[in-house]
Amino acid sequence: MERYYYLALDVLSLAFPLAASFEPRIHFISKWRELFAGIVAMALVFLAWDAVFTANGVWGFNPRYLVGVYFIGMPLEEWLFFLFIPYSCMFLYEVMRHFVERDVLAPIVRPLSLVLILVLLAVGVWHFDRLYTSVTFICTGAFLAYHVLIARSPWLGRFYIGYAVSLIPFFIVNGILTGWLLPEPIVWYNDAENLGIRMNTIPIEDSMYLLFFLLIVTTFYERALKRH
Repeated sequence: MERYYYLALDVLSLAFPLAASFEPRIHFISKWRELFAGIVAMALVFLAWDAVFTANGVWGFNPRYLVGVYFIGMPLEEWLFFLFIPYSCMFLYEVMRHFVERDVLAPIVRPLSLVLILVLLAVGVWHFDRLYTSVTFICTGAFLAYHVLIARSPWLGRFYIGYAVSLIPFFIVNGILTGWLLPEPIVWYNDAENLGIRMNTIPIEDSMYLLFFLLIVTTFYERALKRH
């Protein structure tokens, strides 16, 4: 049964958000069209990124926990990850938008974002020799700077709250993927390409990877919502 572990994680991550999408107060099903606009935009970036990093040994996948179906050098489970995980995270984002009516971070969102941008860019440039660190931190910082300085996106405060909530299931799912509760990790990392700092078993870069990942989805999701 070990070969189904990654697939099971994908399916379990989706199960409750999908079932709850029909709940009448949130009615997330009514926003599927806008959501998939965001997922497609994100997938075009992250699937290419994933394929390049996998091919260059920045990270890889343990065949012990895979069903054995591959596309462009990546397992089926990884492709499903980029469909199921953003769906689940954006469901949480919609729940927060529904139940937290006021944008509580609005007064501090700009200075908070500027500090985060400076830290991300500084760490990314300082560790330019570490591929995962530099690409993740610089890309996240640059895209966040676009939202703060150019687009002036009004939903950033709500996005930060949604991201913070998403970190809870992230630590569980990504923790298992990186070896928590298992004899071996499902996804392994080459520590020569990252800072070597782990949150339990999770490289610290993964938290910023998630931020960039969700920021792209939310950008196109919010744009589609506004258009429709």
